[in-house]
Amino acid sequence: MKIIKFILSLLFGLMFINAGLNKFFNYMPMEKPTPEQMKLFAAFGEIHWLMPLTGIVEIIGGLLFIFPKTRALGAIVILPVMVGIVTHVFTIDKSTMGMSIAGVLFLINLWMIIDNKEKYKALVS
Repeated sequence: MKIIKFILSLLFGLMFINAGLNKFFNYMPMEKPTPEQMKLFAAFGEIHWLMPLTGIVEIIGGLLFIFPKTRALGAIVILPVMVGIVTHVFTIDKSTMGMSIAGVLFLINLWMIIDNKEKYKALVS
């Protein structure tokens, strides 16, 4: 079980590091956006600091998520980004593949949060 958790955490962390780096270097091609997505991207463009901030959070959260000692912190750091991804995929994108990937990643994130719940007790007491 420990190996499975490490492999999933490594892949999860690397996916977020990759997504964060793409926000700065734009190396992954994107499909042609729908008119609805164009409105969303235009709104994001108005908030110039949003994408760099999201990229930084994804990179830091992904790095923290990989290592067992910092995984609990990484899971919490990534959670708001993950909620944004799930919200986007289920309301705007609506692709079956996107929903599947977002759902699995969200479940992995929740699993790591629940698995590390003892570490969070000091935050809520």
